[in-house]
Parts: sequence; structure tokens; C-alpha cells
Amino acid sequence: MDEIKALLLSEKPVKWLFYGDSITHGVIFTYGMRDYSQLFSERVRWELGRKTDIVLNTAVSGDTVRDLLDGFDWRVRQFRPDVVLLMIGINDCSDTRDVTIEEFSDGLARLAGMLKAIDAKTLVQTTSPVIAGAAPERAPRFDSYMERVRRVAAENGLPLVDHTAYWYANEERRFTWMANAFHPNGYGHRAFAHLLFRELDIFDPGSPTCRLFLP
Repeated sequence: MDEIKALLLSEKPVKWLFYGDSITHGVIFTYGMRDYSQLFSERVRWELGRKTDIVLNTAVSGDTVRDLLDGFDWRVRQFRPDVVLLMIGINDCSDTRDVTIEEFSDGLARLAGMLKAIDAKTLVQTTSPVIAGAAPERAPRFDSYMERVRRVAAENGLPLVDHTAYWYANEERRFTWMANAFHPNGYGHRAFAHLLFRELDIFDPGSPTCRLFLP
């Protein structure tokens, strides 16, 4: 994480790329509120004065780790990002998608290697939890897939932002952050952004983005 934090203090412009599925894509379920990549852009490019940084979001709704691997050249490599913020797993854990936990884990490790090969720093993230009982095709396998995210990050020496653990620790609040069984609403994206800011040491309760209302 220290290397990524250092980029936020450097004079050189940085290209940040958010890569993942519908949760990072931020469509529909924010109901017009900013998603967490947009909040990150506001915090970094405006509030921190890094106006020439570039923030890209190439996440696609419905993706699994297979899609991230298949789309890598178009959605990542061509942009030569300095940092990739990776969040995936909410579709992989569905028993309708036929992505075994071994394929998921191997795919994450392959992505880590591909990102290293293009000199991109990788920030791995777990995602928002599934509401128990509301998505039976996902809920039983969700925790084990997020554990694999943590394991791959540890095995590859990658920094991790553990949103899943943070949301579980906020048991009474987290249900107000959800639009449905597994998509965060606009408040959920604020929760993502605020934890990300804290992990990067750029959370400031006096800033407009950091003091956005969070139930």
C-alpha cells in the first residue's frame, strides 16, 4: 500500500483504473448518485489538487474473472495504468455461472501477474456482502470466494482493502447501503469510497467528499 500512497504525493500525474463487475460499473442501483470510482476522482483530482491525474472505470456489469481476463487488452493494457483497483467475485460465486472457486482463485492470480507485467500496481478489494437468504444462488458461496480474494492478495504481496469485513463489522448500518440483495446503492458506494480513502490515508472529515452523509 505504501507504494500507492506515495503516488498520491508525487508530482507525476497518475492513471488510476477501476476494474470489475456491476458493483464497480456503478450502473442502475446508485439511482443517480456517484459511484465510488467517481467519488475517488472527485477526492483525488479536485480536493487533493491532482488535476492531471486520470481516473478510468472499465468495469462491466455481469462480469466474472473470466471476462476480466478476456477483456484485459482492451480494458486495461491499452491505457497503461499506474494503478488498477480490482474488485470481482459477486458473479463468480453464483452457482449459475459455473466458475469454480479454483478457477476464480487461479484467475485472480493470473490477473495479478498480467498487471505486474505491464508495471501496474494492483490494489485488491473484496466487495459488499450478499444479504443472507435474499440471493440463494450467491449467498452460500460468497464468503469462501472473498476469502480467496484475501488469499491471492497475501500470496502475491498485494495491498488489500477488505470492504466485506468492514460491512460485516457495520451489521446494523450495512442494510441501508444496499439497493438489493447484492448491489450497493449510492450510500454503499460512499461506504466503499470512505474506506478506500482511509486505507490510502486521504480521508479528511473536513472535505466535502468525506463528509457526505452515510447512514
